[in-house]
Amino acid sequence: FRERLGERFDFSRMIGKSAPIREIFELLSMVAPTDATVLILGESGTGKELGANAIHQNSPRSDKPFIKVNCAALPENLLESELFGHEKGAFTGAVAKRDGRFKVADGGSIFLDEIAEMSGATQAKILRVLQEKEFEPIGSSRTVRVNVRLITATNRDLEKEIEEGNFREDLYYRLNVVPVRVPPLRERREDIQELLEYFLELCSNNVGKSVSGFEPEALDVLMSYDWPGNVRELENVVERAVIMARGELVGVSLLPDKVKAFKDSKQGMVEKISPGMTIREVEKRLIIATLAETGGNRTKAAEILGITRRTLQNKIKEY
Repeated sequence: FRERLGERFDFSRMIGKSAPIREIFELLSMVAPTDATVLILGESGTGKELGANAIHQNSPRSDKPFIKVNCAALPENLLESELFGHEKGAFTGAVAKRDGRFKVADGGSIFLDEIAEMSGATQAKILRVLQEKEFEPIGSSRTVRVNVRLITATNRDLEKEIEEGNFREDLYYRLNVVPVRVPPLRERREDIQELLEYFLELCSNNVGKSVSGFEPEALDVLMSYDWPGNVRELENVVERAVIMARGELVGVSLLPDKVKAFKDSKQGMVEKISPGMTIREVEKRLIIATLAETGGNRTKAAEILGITRRTLQNKIKEY
C-alpha cells in the first residue's frame, strides 16, 4: 500500500486503517497531484476539511496559499464580498477596498465548506470563476483573473437540492469532477479504537495529564456507540473524559449519559422483540431504537427506516 501511494503522500492527520479509509487515501493520492476540482461529501464531523488539507498539501500548489471559507458561517450579503472582494464605498460599511479570498488564494487552492448554503447569485459567480477564471469585485467594473484550484464540501445531498431548486445543476457538474465521499464512523468501526487512542494522547498532552488508556468496560461502551457526530463527537467525548479523569484510566463514569445509554438501549431492544408481539409494538420499539442510534436525529432515522420524515413524525405522535 505504501508503494502504491508513495512516501511523498502525507495523510498523517487522517487516522484509520479500515478498508473505507484506505480507499479514501488511494483516491486522494491520485487526485492530489492534479488540478482537478474536488467535491468532498460526508456527514458533519467526518473530517472533510482534513481531506481538503491532504489534497492541497500533496499537490504542486502546496507552497502556495490554501484559503478556507465556511459558507454557512457568513450571512449571504457578506459571503459574496468575502469571496470576491469589494471597492471602497461599494456598500454601507465598505470603508476601504478589500481583496476577496479568491484573489488571496491566487496560485494556490481555496476550500469552500458547506457549498450548498450559497445563494443562486453567488453560485453563478462561482461557476464563472470555474469556467473563465475571472470575476469582478463588488462595486468594480475591473475584471480580476485568478489561477485557483477549487475544493468544495457539503453534508447535503446536492442532487436533491437541485431537484428542489436550491442548487444550480451546471455548477454541480463543474464541482463534481472528482467526488470523494468520507464515510461516517459507523461504516468504519475498525478505526474507532485507533482514533480513541490518538485523541487520548493528544488531549492528555494538551491538558497536562498522564491519562494512558481506557478501562475495558469503558472501551466496550465507546466501541459499540454509533457516533452520530462522527470524529468531532469522538474527540469531544475523549477531551471531556481526560479533563474529568482523576487517574490514569478513563472509566465508564466519565462518559456522557447518551453514550452509556446507547449500548443498553440497543441490546434491550433486541432482547425485548420476541414472538407473540404485535407488529405495532415491534414498529414502536424499532423507531425508538433507531432514534437512539442517530442521537435523536429524525432525518437520519427516517432515512434508515426507509420512510419520510413526515411519516416518522406522525409515528412518534401516534406512539
